[in-house]
Amino acid sequence: MPKLDLLRTLALSASLLLGTTAAVAQTYPVRPVNLMVPYPAGGPSDAIARIFNTPLGKELGQQVLVENLGGVSGALAAQKVLAAPADGYYIFQGSPNEVILSPLANAAVKLKTEDFRLVHPVADAVMVFVTRKDLPVTSVDELIALARKSADRPLTYGSVGIGSLYHLILENAQAQTGIKLAHVPYKGNAPLLQDIAGGQVDFAVLVYSAAMGALADQGRLKVIGQLDAQRSELLKNLPAVNEGKELKNFGYKIWTGFMVPKNTPEDVVIRLHAAIGKTLQDPMVRSQLAAQTQVAAAPTTLTEATRFFDAETARYRAIARQINLQPQ
Repeated sequence: MPKLDLLRTLALSASLLLGTTAAVAQTYPVRPVNLMVPYPAGGPSDAIARIFNTPLGKELGQQVLVENLGGVSGALAAQKVLAAPADGYYIFQGSPNEVILSPLANAAVKLKTEDFRLVHPVADAVMVFVTRKDLPVTSVDELIALARKSADRPLTYGSVGIGSLYHLILENAQAQTGIKLAHVPYKGNAPLLQDIAGGQVDFAVLVYSAAMGALADQGRLKVIGQLDAQRSELLKNLPAVNEGKELKNFGYKIWTGFMVPKNTPEDVVIRLHAAIGKTLQDPMVRSQLAAQTQVAAAPTTLTEATRFFDAETARYRAIARQINLQPQ
């Protein structure tokens, strides 16, 4: 073959190869995508997934199938996603509890936070201070003042377990204010909320829910403040901790995000990020999240999502070191 013809053939082959690669990138996904929820069906996490799966599927041009797998504080589902091919067909719906705190608190969890990449946060829940009905406080500052007076018989606070987000938050509050509290671990939100309503434990930090609001309206418990740095649009009449004197710069919120294994191809991550961002702009998605007392996450770039995930990881690891949290 003449040299000129050979060069033309090679050039044509190269252009066809590049075109094929670009086509593959543009056609993802070519089959249904699984959205892994690390808790059983019917709970708050599952509700978020089922708000997103249909509109996200429309944006991707393929079905998004919700899969539920509970166990090991959510880490069992996370490990299943990491064991699958890193091709974008398994998305993990996670929060700090499963991907940051589980490895710090549970010796059975072998995954590392760095195994995941946050594609986009999708929802923020409002966390609040909730107390038994007859605790003589009406604000977070008054709660801390009472704790100082009760050093010989510390106030009790409940959480959903050692190493849980709520546990670390209140350990950090103790370090910041110098108060001493007695930790009472529970196996879940529901029994803890029932015991606060029953007066068996003094207070807790929990995600605000319709059930909690109903108990407060019935006078069976009190919701005295929210943990975010600013008042949530869902609870505009409830003061944020930054408005008091004791817990300045103490903003916390529990976020949910869609994640993939860190070595997922960049073109797939970009496609997912764009689809999630468009889904978050859907008014129906936003209103359905609000009905679940969740706020739709703000738009964010991939770089901003990575920066946020790294900052959250560093923040909770620092608290774990401060309280000498050891995996159990």
